Amino acid sequence: MSNQPIDLHQALASFDALWSPRIVTRVNDYDARIAKVRGEHVWHVHEHTDEFFLVLDGELSIALRQDDGERTVTLPAGTVFTVPRGVEHKPASENGAAILLFEPTGTLSVGDRHDEVPGHVDTTTGHALGPAPD
Repeated sequence: MSNQPIDLHQALASFDALWSPRIVTRVNDYDARIAKVRGEHVWHVHEHTDEFFLVLDGELSIALRQDDGERTVTLPAGTVFTVPRGVEHKPASENGAAILLFEPTGTLSVGDRHDEVPGHVDTTTGHALGPAPD
């Protein structure tokens, strides 16, 4: 990791892959990851960690399954939301969005439990910033 300022607009412009987060920096034992998203992710759950979302551009919806039923939160650009540990969720963006995530280093993008992962969703612990991996 570089000890230089990172322009998030330039970082986002450096890759095209959707649902394939890039690690922009680390804070203690956490990754700050950026991702471009469009369409639906996969229902998944992180059993041992919360997941923080900041919408940088566009709009993100996160469907949540909790004991009291299912609901969806809608996040326009500039808003944040934390999915509590153990809550099944599925992010989606109809028209596309750019997001920043905070997760413990090594956290899998599809959680500890998940539905079948479609081909457009990358199963990763985060890629180095730059072009999509081969």
